Amino acid sequence: MTTNLLEELEWRGMLFDKTEGAEEMFASEEIVTAYIGFDPTASSLHVGNLLAIMGLVHLQKAGHRPIALVGGATGMIGDPSGKSRERNLLTREKLDYHVSCIREQLSRFLDFDDSPTGALLVNNADWIGPMSFIDFMRDVGKNFSVAAMMNKESVKRRISETGISFTEFSYMVLQAYDFFHLNKTYGCTLQMGGSDQWGNITAGTDLIRRLGDGEGGGKAQGIVFPLVTTSTGQKLGKTEEGAIWLDAEQTSAYKFYQYWINTSDVDALRWLKIFTTLPREEIEELAAKQAEAPQARDVQKRLAEDVTRRVHGDDALAGAIKASRALFGGDLSALSGKAIGEVFEDTPSTELPKERFEGEGFPILNLFTECGLTKSNGEARRLCQGNGVNLNNQRVSDVKKTVTLSDAIEGKYIVLRKGKKAYHLVKLLP
Repeated sequence: MTTNLLEELEWRGMLFDKTEGAEEMFASEEIVTAYIGFDPTASSLHVGNLLAIMGLVHLQKAGHRPIALVGGATGMIGDPSGKSRERNLLTREKLDYHVSCIREQLSRFLDFDDSPTGALLVNNADWIGPMSFIDFMRDVGKNFSVAAMMNKESVKRRISETGISFTEFSYMVLQAYDFFHLNKTYGCTLQMGGSDQWGNITAGTDLIRRLGDGEGGGKAQGIVFPLVTTSTGQKLGKTEEGAIWLDAEQTSAYKFYQYWINTSDVDALRWLKIFTTLPREEIEELAAKQAEAPQARDVQKRLAEDVTRRVHGDDALAGAIKASRALFGGDLSALSGKAIGEVFEDTPSTELPKERFEGEGFPILNLFTECGLTKSNGEARRLCQGNGVNLNNQRVSDVKKTVTLSDAIEGKYIVLRKGKKAYHLVKLLP
């Protein structure tokens, strides 16, 4: 028994628009095969891709079959939708590497099994690559009106602003052919994507209606999601430091967790619906808790835990939570040197030779002054006497305390804290 995906998407705030016939498609008990395309212009997907990924997750959870298409061919051109300028073209070797990385990331979200609803992962380079330019123009291109293509919003915007090359102009035809191929080969009757993909999706439904045969029988529908921004209008996953990636090598699990834990109350409740599969009852219960005690940040904690676990796994989540607690006065000794480096990556730091901590050690008052936490040893002394000096989150009350190599975490890091929030990282050089 399948559930109605449209109703699920609507209450979660994930449904922006749909083609006529989409409701009828999901009103039946038949399994719907649907796809979303992912652009392999980087070796990792990012938080901005999560809405599309969760669209496939909810589709599969509702009893339908998802197809994740990685654009090994179209990625060599670039989609002009939502872009103000043309992208740099990537080599085939670089794209193949990106595709392999994205395959692994998507496997954390979807069940790729042999069941009727088991997900498929396909690469459009497999069917577009072998085609000659002449064959493509003759068999596919003749079905598209230039006037209709120029009337698509994404194309009109680019033409009026910066112009568009023939290469990117042809992207719509290629994406439409992807939908046609999946319809014919796998019975895929639905394409989903962001609202900026509406023109590309409807180009595909039109092509299928003209040429449709095979397993899909010429039936085709489209669903688009809203473009998600924060309550302040900022693009999802964009920070001052750059994008939030799903790859732990590019964005650590700790930083990933922190991105969600620092979400505003308004955004957290909205994103809990979109980026998790939590049932309505639990989300409503969390909403009630937020209204009663917003300072507890229960919604943010649940959101951060669920998304981080799905992307990075249980062990990485546990490490991120431990590191977060340590930042707010917890025990730093339980953290690895790598975790210390990640947690305090953006804090002020000073590099000092290890030899200065050998023997009797480095007087802590001198260390605070040399690192700029205090202007003088006298100020450092008064701060220490007022319980404002902390070494690795442990309060220091002895003004004669010296810092030795035994205090360094893995022999590499010493964390100083002035008062409650002013952190400083000391990096020990060989």
